[in-house]
Amino acid sequence: MKPASVTVWFDGACPLCRREIRWMRRLDRAGRLHFIDLTEAGSVCPLDHPALLARLHARVDDGPLLVGVDAFAAMWRAVPLLRPLGLLVRLGPMRRALGWAYERFLRVRPRLQALAGGHSR
Repeated sequence: MKPASVTVWFDGACPLCRREIRWMRRLDRAGRLHFIDLTEAGSVCPLDHPALLARLHARVDDGPLLVGVDAFAAMWRAVPLLRPLGLLVRLGPMRRALGWAYERFLRVRPRLQALAGGHSR
């Protein structure tokens, strides 16, 4: 069975996002993660840009579009070092806790972006 391929759409204008993607690229030695910078001209999008820029989105192979914590978990499961964390997210309590934390992060993301030298939404 071929390992899953994960496509991740991200906000390339966000310094926080760029750092996360750089880190994930270093960890992904098998090349299972494919990143699409939504700020590049001609980027192919499964939804409109504002929806994709608001939260992390990913798709495993040709499966459904995953959003937020589910997108992070899919990305983590594709990287051997982070796979245990990605599997833990499948547990209800862990998924709810990380979902709660991600929603809180999104509220302060514009301020953090400004501090990191990027744009704010």
